[in-house]
Amino acid sequence: MIEMEEQPKTSFKQSRNAFNYATASDDADDGYGCCGIILLIISGFVILITFPVAICLCVKVVQEYERAVIFRLGRLSKGGAKGPGIFFVIPCTDEYSKVDLRTQSFDVPPQEILTKDSVTIAVDAVVYYRVQDATASIANVANADGATRLLSQTTLRNMLGTKSLSEVLTDREEISSGMQVTLDEATDPWGIKVERVEIKDVRLPVQLQRAMAAEAEAARDARAKVIAAEGEMNASRKLKEAADVMSESPNAMQLRYLQTLTSISAEKNSTIIFPLPIDMLSSYVKK
Repeated sequence: MIEMEEQPKTSFKQSRNAFNYATASDDADDGYGCCGIILLIISGFVILITFPVAICLCVKVVQEYERAVIFRLGRLSKGGAKGPGIFFVIPCTDEYSKVDLRTQSFDVPPQEILTKDSVTIAVDAVVYYRVQDATASIANVANADGATRLLSQTTLRNMLGTKSLSEVLTDREEISSGMQVTLDEATDPWGIKVERVEIKDVRLPVQLQRAMAAEAEAARDARAKVIAAEGEMNASRKLKEAADVMSESPNAMQLRYLQTLTSISAEKNSTIIFPLPIDMLSSYVKK
């Protein structure tokens, strides 16, 4: 404890680490007290008497992905978390908790959220996290997993409450990264490292889905009409150019007439055609 008082004020993370291992420093400076020393002596004596049997209770094993946090007489043992491998405990005075260091994931239940533009949506997400400090996850919070789950739900509500519907639908990556940073900062004193957050699904009301579908359909119809009008305009220009070319050469109209007869006879062989020259009707048209 004397060394901690001599250190200058540093970051919040260093203060948290100092708090986590304060009890270990107390063990080195103040000891366990008279009662604690007596209990330790009695426990050691019992272990010596019942050595063949007691060794089965004293030797514990943790896996490569696990750590053991030992409390001796209610105080953190020196050296922090134990493992992986074999470690020893005193059955009468020690208690230990295993902590899994592997990456865990959980689904955030669908949250009814009112967006910035007053639209009610249901959003769920997936959170990936791991324990980076086993001692802090046991000593600083009662249930690290449950606390992280509840914090994820409230963070999701607060994050999406400041976004409009269009931003929620288009900026999922930005929302996920912002939520991951917020959760990581909040769970750092608990020894939790939030690695990734993904927006899983966004559910819209049925009426809103119909309105958006109608809007999209109307926009597509408008674009289709514009494209058709542009096509008609281009076609009319080309027809005008063709008519100008044919008007310069009278034989061009006759050739075009013969091409039309050829195409009709090829497609519909049962059709009877009576050619009628247009020149015969020109005099009547003039009158």
